[in-house]
Amino acid sequence: MKKFKEAWEINQNWQLIFPFIGLCSLGYSAFKLTSLLPFSELYTTIPISIGVFYMLLKLVLFSISKLESKWIVDMRWELIRIFIVFAITGSSSVIVGRPIIQWMGITQGNLHPVLYWILFIIISLFFYQVLLVFIGWIFGQFQFFWTFEKKMIRRFGLGRFLKD
Repeated sequence: MKKFKEAWEINQNWQLIFPFIGLCSLGYSAFKLTSLLPFSELYTTIPISIGVFYMLLKLVLFSISKLESKWIVDMRWELIRIFIVFAITGSSSVIVGRPIIQWMGITQGNLHPVLYWILFIIISLFFYQVLLVFIGWIFGQFQFFWTFEKKMIRRFGLGRFLKD
């Protein structure tokens, strides 16, 4: 445990919650991905889930090592916290966007499916921008996500609306 704490620059025990949440979320994602496969027997799902978990863990660790030099954070464990915020925000924007599009009366039945999905993505993307800063603030990473958000707004060509 001491080596793990040193590797992730964890100074206080409460900071261990973020690697724990990350591993639990990764395990759940691996199980859900495996459940999409055509077989449903538990004795085959669990070993394949473990393999998918291992591959996802390697992908996340690779991503963290690549982004570590690009993203400026005080401690290495904060990168896990940032990844958790991105995961929560992505899921939340879809969860918020779905009732909004239904409230507007837009369904796949009354609109061409391609147009429906384009509208759904646009609406979800709007809520993603708002939720990213808000959830980042809840997780104590407001400054990182506000800077990230300003870059994204500039890339969308809306930089003239920002004051620096």
